[in-house]
Amino acid sequence: MVASIEETRTRNIVIVEDDEDIAESIRYNLEREGFRVRVAATGEDALNLILDRPPSLILLDLNLPHMSGFEMCRRLRAEAPTARVPILILTARTDEADKVLGLNIGADDYITKPFGMRELVARVNAVLRRADTTTES
Repeated sequence: MVASIEETRTRNIVIVEDDEDIAESIRYNLEREGFRVRVAATGEDALNLILDRPPSLILLDLNLPHMSGFEMCRRLRAEAPTARVPILILTARTDEADKVLGLNIGADDYITKPFGMRELVARVNAVLRRADTTTES
């Protein structure tokens, strides 16, 4: 079942991205789709934001100041409130080893930059549908 507009509006997404232009573009496009969006530019700021109020989904860049996205993903998976929150990695890192590592440490999807906003929104919706299916089981 596809999420209705009402269900989508209740969804909270945290974008963890240090490039302000990219973060703002993603925020704009997700808000147009009805999502509530919060943004953090560093791993530490993101952890505080996410652990304070876990979102429906996390969009995570790997190249962050002070803490890598890999480390942040590991820490989120180790915390009970965020262990099952879907994580979508958005990064310029295209090496297969990085993709495999990201998926093996707990990311639900891995998208390399540059990416199209329509594809990103479609992947966000797909990950959220899968998360809904696993929580209903």
